[in-house]
Amino acid sequence: MREAAAWTVVWVTLAILFGLGVAHFKGTQTALEFYAGYLVEQALSVDNIFVFVLIFSYFQVPARYQHRVLFWGILGALVMRGVMIGAGAYLIHRFHWVTYVFGGFLVITGLRMATQRESSIKPETNPVIRLIRRLVPVSEDYAGQRFFVRDGTRRIATPLFVVLVLVETTDLVFAVDSIPAVFAVTRDPFVVYTSNVFAILGLRSLYFLLADVIDRFHFLKVGLAVVLGFVGTKMLIVELYRIPIGASLGVIAGVLAISIAASLMFPKKAAEHSPVQEG
Repeated sequence: MREAAAWTVVWVTLAILFGLGVAHFKGTQTALEFYAGYLVEQALSVDNIFVFVLIFSYFQVPARYQHRVLFWGILGALVMRGVMIGAGAYLIHRFHWVTYVFGGFLVITGLRMATQRESSIKPETNPVIRLIRRLVPVSEDYAGQRFFVRDGTRRIATPLFVVLVLVETTDLVFAVDSIPAVFAVTRDPFVVYTSNVFAILGLRSLYFLLADVIDRFHFLKVGLAVVLGFVGTKMLIVELYRIPIGASLGVIAGVLAISIAASLMFPKKAAEHSPVQEG
């Protein structure tokens, strides 16, 4: 916990310093866009952490192996998000109406996030996992931190590889929400990608810092829903009124701070259980 907290502080500090560098070389406006994008990505990454906790719990991944999965998962996320950001920037530049598609998608996602109940994860229904198990034989037990082992003359995957693929596909699904959200605060691909990079690079330490207490922030999902609705609306009304980036940053930070404070002030009640009967 102490090491995770230290590394989290390091990554956040680096992001702040990078933003100051952006302000020096590209101006205050671009720096504020970077900070707003980073804040959105960092907040949405907390939702990733909740799902990662469920995945690791479902597959009973030992804590000493989770580092390796997150390390390779983060590297894969950096590549995938780079491709998605490049494609999104091209579409917005080539077809202006894509802006309204992204905006409407974010508003709908925010509404769904606010109204949808939490559900347990079911990896067996994931089509990617089913495809892997059809194409590659998977061993029953973990083999240390290895993703593949040899069984005679054939090479088989370990459950740790299946977990890695599920983490990657989960991040890809989250990126579909988060990348349009950053495009709502900036159209600069450099800012969009770097804000993603800093949020992703700090994800591993943030996971080990928050994994055991993530359930306490039960109002954060509502806050994220409001943020997605806000940035989606910002994209939809861009031709009528451009919300200043300073105001956007204030709204995003304020909503997230209120949701975290509310979670701590009004903790979730423990789930009720039927009384234990003796005999």
